[in-house]
Parts: sequence; structure tokens; C-alpha cells
Amino acid sequence: MTELTAVIGTVFFLYVLLMLGIGYVTSRNTHSPADFFLADRSLKAWVTAISSTASSESAWAVLGTVGLAYKDGLSALWFLPGCLLGYAINWFFIAERLRKHSHEEHALTIPDYLESHFKDTSNLLRIISVVIIFSCMMAYVAAQFTAIGKTFDAIFGISHLMSITVGGSIVIVYTMMGGFRAVVWTDFIQGIIMVLGIALLAIVAVWSLGGFSGMVQQVHQASPDTLAWMGGKTTAAFFGSMVGLLGIGLGYPGQPHVINRYMAAKDTKTIERGVWIAISWGLIIYSSAIILGIAGNALFPGLEDPEHLFPRAADALLPTVVTAIVLTGVLAAIMSTVSAQIIVAAATVAHDVYTKIFNRTLSHQKILRVSRITILVLGLGAMAIALMETRVIFWFVLFAWSGLGASFGPVILFTLYSKNVTIQGAVAGMLTGFLTTIVWKVSGLSDAVIYELVPAFLFSCIAVWGVSKMGKNKG
Repeated sequence: MTELTAVIGTVFFLYVLLMLGIGYVTSRNTHSPADFFLADRSLKAWVTAISSTASSESAWAVLGTVGLAYKDGLSALWFLPGCLLGYAINWFFIAERLRKHSHEEHALTIPDYLESHFKDTSNLLRIISVVIIFSCMMAYVAAQFTAIGKTFDAIFGISHLMSITVGGSIVIVYTMMGGFRAVVWTDFIQGIIMVLGIALLAIVAVWSLGGFSGMVQQVHQASPDTLAWMGGKTTAAFFGSMVGLLGIGLGYPGQPHVINRYMAAKDTKTIERGVWIAISWGLIIYSSAIILGIAGNALFPGLEDPEHLFPRAADALLPTVVTAIVLTGVLAAIMSTVSAQIIVAAATVAHDVYTKIFNRTLSHQKILRVSRITILVLGLGAMAIALMETRVIFWFVLFAWSGLGASFGPVILFTLYSKNVTIQGAVAGMLTGFLTTIVWKVSGLSDAVIYELVPAFLFSCIAVWGVSKMGKNKG
């Protein structure tokens, strides 16, 4: 284990140098707000596709999904079409239209886009958007810093205080230097590490059990319920779980740190090529995670914490150097998400509030300076919250994905496909999605009935349509 820790330390050191190097290089090409927040709308297909997928999936893509499949077996398979459904909605129905409209309206952020679309001069849409984004993103970022700390602690044995400080500082530094351009390029590399690591580990796991037929036989002997489609659940519980897993895909259209990649895409060809890259990435990473989780029942039966399967399998099945690279992929998964989220949170404060609401006459250099200071302050604040280890963060992050997805997803889809949406309908949709998520989670209905995103998304759609229709009828 000492040898593995030393090798991981070396690999991670090289990885950090690469991330900081990207931050330095991209900082030299960052000269305006359009550069800092959207990479001057210059992203090509591979970077757009991989960075958008990597930023949407943090460590739970490699740890959580593997653990879910280990625990629930084949019944976790519905997670795959659920996530791919989200990818498909984003790429087929949002990406090109949002890219085109945001370019025409010179929108740098989602609040920019909504305000321009409705020609809102009251700042109402911007303020509501900022409150929702900031509330969800700050908890999300703090939780990701906590995950960095726990991962460092598990791999290197470094204290929670030191690991959050070191890991968080690395992300803050390269995000401050290069802004969005640094984030998308680091996300691209991190996304490649993630997908190669999980795919390799799944292949080796199946091979070590004698291929698929050998895996099926040994898994059946170790845990018969694992290969049952309902996973030993009652019909009602299985149906609720299936709908909830499929419903995860509804969250993707409303994630600002994901859909801003489409706003930064260079042209239509980028979107046309990127869709197949993104869906292929998702298919590989989630099918590999599910296969590894199922195989884990034969390789490591009786694990107390299913999310420990990934590092345990890497340590047991792969050569030391490869294990180090694969485990670095866990850190890469966390860092890709936290950098994407912190740039969105920074844009919310620096661009949407400070520049657009309080002071509209700043020079480009001053805007960049304010943006970098904002990233530093927000990053340090999120680190401080993470160090307190408050349970509020854990509670909040459970519905942060739902809160963003239900607040913005329906509104953005309606604005792209309907000319009958009013500003009142948009406000009603955002507030309904956000508040339904909170009420559903707090009341315990998420555990007792269904994942909160499904009803929150549905009620948000009804609110957008209903309030807009009433407004049109009155007019």
C-alpha cells in the first residue's frame, strides 16, 4: 500500500502540473468577458462534448453508479437510459438552438439569455435566476470540496483540513487563471481519464471472472438477487425506483454548468459532431460502471460500503501505475465538476449581479479582475463551509441537481420551442420547480413516493404553460 500511495502521489503531482499548465496557457488568451465566461464561443466538437459530459458527472459517476449497481444489481440498469435521455434532450433539443440564440443576443450566462429573450428591463428574471443558481451551486461546490478531501484522505491518508485546502486551492488557481477556457480544457482531459479508467477496470473485472458467462455464473452464486430484474424489490418499489432513475435525465436541461458549453460552441457543425461523441461517452462510462458493480458481487462479496468497490477493484486487479492513474480519475471526476460549478457561481456574482445590475460601465480588464476576485472569494468560502462539515451541505446537495433542473429546464425548453411564453410564466415555472423540489425533499416524499425531480419538473412545466396562457388570454 505504501508503494501504491507513493506512485499515486507522483501521478497526481504530474496531473496537477498539467492542470496548472493549462490554466497558465489559457490565461494568456483570455482578454475579455466573452473569453473568460465562454472561451470567446470557440469550442470545437470534442472539447464541447467531453467537457459538457464530464462537468455533469462528478465522482458519483464512477463511485456512486458502481455502488448502485453493486447494491441493486440489474434493477440499476434504468440509470443508463435515464442519463442518456438527459444527454439526448440536451444535444438534440437544446444545444444548437441555445447556441444560436445566445450568440444572436450576446448572452454570456443563462440569466443573460432569459433576460434578453423576454426583454426584461426590471432585472426580475436575473435576480430570481441568480438566487436559485447561487443557492444550489454554492452548496454543490462545497460538497465537491468535501469529496476532494475525503478522496485525498482515503488515498494518501492526508488530514481532512489539509486535503480540502490543497485540493480546493488547485481548482481555484487554474480556474482563476484561465476562466472558462481553462475549465473546459481541464474538463476535457479529466473526462478522457474518467472514461478510460472505468472502461478498463470493467473489462479487467469481467475477464478475471472468466468472461461474461463466468461472471454471470459467479455472481449468481454469490448473490442471486443481483441478476434479477427487480433486484428483490416489490413491484411498487421497483416501479418507483425505475421511474426515479429514468427521471434523472430531466435534470440535464437545467444545469447551467452543462448547457453553457453549448453557448460556447463554435458553430452548427460542432453541435452535429458533438452529439455522438457525448452520447458515446455516456454509454461507455455508465455501462462500464454497471458491469463493474454487478461483477463486484462476485469479486468482493459483502462490502459494507458499495462505493468502496471502485478503488478496491482498481487496487486488486490493475498494475500499480495503472491503478494510480485510475484512482486519479476519481479526483479528476470531482475536480471537473467543481471547476465547472465555481465558474458558473462566479459568473452569477461578477457578471449577472456586479456588472449587469450594479455597474454596467466597467472596462474589460476590470471585469476580468472582478471575476477572478469573485472566484477566489467564492472558492475560499466554499472551502470554509466544507471544512465545517455541516450536514446542511449534504442535505442541500441531494436536491441541488433537482432544483436547477426543475427551475431552468422547462423554462429554457419553452423559450426555445414556443412563442407564447410570457415573463410571468417563466417566473412561475422557475419558482414552482425550485420550491417543489424543496417541499418534496423536506416532506420525505422523495423516499416514500418518487425522486423529487420528476414532480418538480412536471409542475414547473404546468406553471410555465398555465400562467403564460392566462396572461395571453387576459391580453
